[in-house]
Amino acid sequence: MRKTRFCRIKRFALLLVIGLAGMLNTQAQIYDPVTWTTEVETVSEHEYMLWIKASIKPGWHLYSQVVPEDGPVATEFSFEESGAYRLVGSVEEEKGHTVHDPVFDMEITYFSGSAAFSQKITSKGNDGFTIEGEVTYMVCDEQRCLPPETKKLSFTIPGENGAVTAVETKENDIDKERVTESADPADVSGKGEHRESQKGLFTIFLIAFLSGFAALLTPCVFPMIPMTVSFFTKQSKTRAAGIKNAVFYGISIVVIYVFLGSLVTAVFGADSLNALSTNVWFNVIFFLLLVVFAASFLGAFEIVLPHSWANKVDSQANKGGIIGILFMALALAIVSFSCTGPIVGTLLVEAASKGGLAPVIGMLGFSLALALPFMLFAMFPGWLNSLPRSGGWLNSVKVVLGFLELALAFKFLSNADLVLQLHWLEREVFIAVWIAIFGMLALYLFGKISLPHDSPLKHISVGRLGLGLLVLSFTVYLVPGLWGAPLKLISGFPPPMHYSESPYGVGYTKSSGSGASHTELPEGAHYGPHDIVAFLDYEKGMAYAGKVDKPVMIDFTGHACVNCRKMEERVWSESEILNILNNEIVLISLYVDDKRELPENEQYVSETTGKEIKTIGNKWSDFQITRYKANAQPYYVLVNHEGRNLNDPAGYTPEVDEYAAWLNEGIKNYTKNKQR
Repeated sequence: MRKTRFCRIKRFALLLVIGLAGMLNTQAQIYDPVTWTTEVETVSEHEYMLWIKASIKPGWHLYSQVVPEDGPVATEFSFEESGAYRLVGSVEEEKGHTVHDPVFDMEITYFSGSAAFSQKITSKGNDGFTIEGEVTYMVCDEQRCLPPETKKLSFTIPGENGAVTAVETKENDIDKERVTESADPADVSGKGEHRESQKGLFTIFLIAFLSGFAALLTPCVFPMIPMTVSFFTKQSKTRAAGIKNAVFYGISIVVIYVFLGSLVTAVFGADSLNALSTNVWFNVIFFLLLVVFAASFLGAFEIVLPHSWANKVDSQANKGGIIGILFMALALAIVSFSCTGPIVGTLLVEAASKGGLAPVIGMLGFSLALALPFMLFAMFPGWLNSLPRSGGWLNSVKVVLGFLELALAFKFLSNADLVLQLHWLEREVFIAVWIAIFGMLALYLFGKISLPHDSPLKHISVGRLGLGLLVLSFTVYLVPGLWGAPLKLISGFPPPMHYSESPYGVGYTKSSGSGASHTELPEGAHYGPHDIVAFLDYEKGMAYAGKVDKPVMIDFTGHACVNCRKMEERVWSESEILNILNNEIVLISLYVDDKRELPENEQYVSETTGKEIKTIGNKWSDFQITRYKANAQPYYVLVNHEGRNLNDPAGYTPEVDEYAAWLNEGIKNYTKNKQR
């Protein structure tokens, strides 16, 4: 009864957490995640080094000075000309993180946490002077990108006294009194984490927990449950003492694995782990490592730690007491390594690709699943009678895990291929490999093939038959992917659609899939993503919306906005969304990084920010800040012909159903208001 009540409480708590997470939609806010400071270093009598340092808030990244054409906006420095000094060379930067960005399909270097740039100069006299300069840059996080920003830089060069002056650059911040901000729940929480990163950590925890449960069902761990529980119940003087010891044993297992995750994070660093995950050699090495793990699970050999380690730990475990129990947990980790090692290694690698606390969260989930049965069976020893007997099915669990390890290995090989742009493992080849792997797994589950250490299979159990049918169904599901099907169940695993022999699928062209019903373009419009008719000018778009009597979606976007492209590729491409964007609204896309200059008579100084508005991008960025008190992209606003909001604006919304609900809500409100 207590257990049932406890499960209900846990289920309610989980639903409550998920519900609260769903409510954390990013609201309007002015972001300024980079602080710039300058410093002057004396190199010699007439030589100085100008240091420009960026402090970047967690989760955001700043792009390098060197970015390929058609990529995001590069960081750029300029200095005023003066007869007091001359520049020596160009601005140098420290080594950043280089990754292959699948959205831009190019290698991009960025900085996170901090960045330092230096420019060497030579003075032409002995008097002190000041150098003025500017930095233009762009920053993004996992959900949004900010329009290109320009900040002033100032350096004070000392005179003959040789003093070094450090000057903190004024940020020219937006006047907080003139711009009212709506609090972002993620910032209010003080955690600096966004909803997507929170979901990512929860996903890692869930996958790790399930992996721990899978490890529990291997022949290295499962037989240890009754042995260990019997030891605690027999050696303890009272049942309460036995339960206490078993609980401490479980806690010790959690501590050991969480310590391992913390060690990985501490050694590599939270930020560098994510950068390391896109390194070619990292991916190749872990591809080979996972192939070795898979071969071990499939029965080719066993991976074991040195026996001397187990012997030393066992000798300590025999001492008894709290220390003895701790060493018993360590002994379990060592003895079961041949089964748990490949799973733990894979989890750490996958968690490392997420960076931050992901390895710690992953090990927490894994160890909890591993430890809970030992604690629960110690509390309720009678449950041991319900445990299935050890047998050949335990080896079958290992084989299934081996096939899964092998499938995951090709993800890492695909990452390396994408970075090097070798096109050896294009989308079709990757999917074909997965079809082969899961097809063989289905044959194994149906008893058509056997592997070393397998027991003779006289009949197939209902559970094994069900799992075989599930794997076979998944294999059949993969087949259309060879001809361009999106395969959304495994989104993120295969290479992107454009990295294939037929980027739009066999027999598919860009226009044939758009579903657009327009025979000719309205004046001032163009074909945007998926051939959706879009306006690039606010006034022209609003005028057309009034003519056709449709609501308007203002799309604050950017040519170099990564997350804007993700929304267009992964959400706008859905038939439900595509139909709405083509037929039920008027789309106005305002690019905040459009560098084309405005005519002189249209240039102005913003009353909100005090900045000079010289380009089209400046104009739309100022419009977004002034009207909607926000400066991040993507940012979507549904309005009527008078420009009044039909519902709350939306930011990066990768969930298709959520985005569709937001669109339909605005359209419904438009219809209601029109009928009044």
